[in-house]
Amino acid sequence: MTNPEFPDFSTQRLGEPRIKSPIALGTMKNDGFADFVRDDQRVAYGIEVTLDQGDQPLKERGLLEKAGPRELIYFDPSKVHAAIVTCGGLCPGLNNVIRSTVMTLWYRYGVRRISGIRYGYRGLLPEQQMPVKELNPEVVSDVHRFGGTVLGSSRGGGEQIEIIVDALEQMNVSMLFAVGGDGTQRGAQRIAEEVARRRNRVAVVGIPKTIDNDLSFVERSFGFETAVSRAVESVHAAHVEARDAIDGICIVKVMGRESGFIAAHTALATNDVNFVLVPEVPFDLEGPNGFLAHLEARMRTRHHAVVVVAEGAGQDLVSAKGKDASGNKKLGDVGIYLKERIAKHFEEKRFEATVRYIDPSYMIRAAPANPTDAIYCARLGANAVHAAMSGRTSCLVGLVNHRLVHVPIELACQHRNRVSPESPLWRDVLETTGQPSMTNARSS
Repeated sequence: MTNPEFPDFSTQRLGEPRIKSPIALGTMKNDGFADFVRDDQRVAYGIEVTLDQGDQPLKERGLLEKAGPRELIYFDPSKVHAAIVTCGGLCPGLNNVIRSTVMTLWYRYGVRRISGIRYGYRGLLPEQQMPVKELNPEVVSDVHRFGGTVLGSSRGGGEQIEIIVDALEQMNVSMLFAVGGDGTQRGAQRIAEEVARRRNRVAVVGIPKTIDNDLSFVERSFGFETAVSRAVESVHAAHVEARDAIDGICIVKVMGRESGFIAAHTALATNDVNFVLVPEVPFDLEGPNGFLAHLEARMRTRHHAVVVVAEGAGQDLVSAKGKDASGNKKLGDVGIYLKERIAKHFEEKRFEATVRYIDPSYMIRAAPANPTDAIYCARLGANAVHAAMSGRTSCLVGLVNHRLVHVPIELACQHRNRVSPESPLWRDVLETTGQPSMTNARSS
């Protein structure tokens, strides 16, 4: 019996692994070597219980496969042609993941044919005429020192599944590593399904890249920690601007289309933020309990304020139409809107306020990974290779309860992680900022 609260986390496999791994690891405890991961090792997803659930069977808490090298692998390394593709917007850590993946394939498994697909899934479309980039340790040795991706990236193209799989067949690719967010991973899932329909043997393994940290059943996606640390620098600058001006107000817009994790964590990390506006918590602009009234009250008593707004917040206040190449709804610029609306409000009140606006988004996206993300990227790339070599497919490698695990791509893309207004995280944000809860007057 399984708990309906948690889905089936079973991972698909191409077949039975029968080849002894070339990696020299231990097979028992206390032998002086790190051990292979056994196929029966699991990580529980649901770790919180009440006292009356203390004897709840582990199977009812959602069990995920532990990631790592297996003693027996599915692919013969000498015959493997691996391909790596980076898709979507830029994110700190992309080059770190590429480097780790190449290094693990080359040095741990002896794979000598590794191709980098240029500019996302579009690089697999014949009309783009983009040659692949040969990857080896010499090519990737220093790429982790720089932001961006040595392969280039783009949005779109992932919907042309049959053409993409045709290209993979022509290249004789046996494993594809898809580095990207939910759109990229949905494309990877459809690629894996088309490969299976054709009865081919290609492992498709995802590496979760979403700076917003919004993939389901993944504790943290790479790039998030760097984004928060860079956003913190912007907030520090905003605080100085606001504090040192006559009745200064500074707005900082950060990433977060549908999830306000960067905004929330940035506020907690700085203690300089007075208002946090996120997509998950609607707010009134006007009225006695609206944002402008609370901001005005803050200004009359403290004479400076810092506002952090996620890019997807307040979209009912701004207008935008259409979708981008990834199929995401286009967003109105809430940061510019708030700057203009705040300035108008205080002008009407004959209150001399100095309003400044900072948008560090693209500087953050293009930054190299900080040490925390760099470590995470190194582990993600290596464990993605272990998963593919063992014959896993249609899965991604992610962090759950501080353990690296295999997560079925279909589940990871089922819905977005979002900041719950009832969560301890949002409670802590309100306590740290002193933001009145009545700012968020409307129900979602």
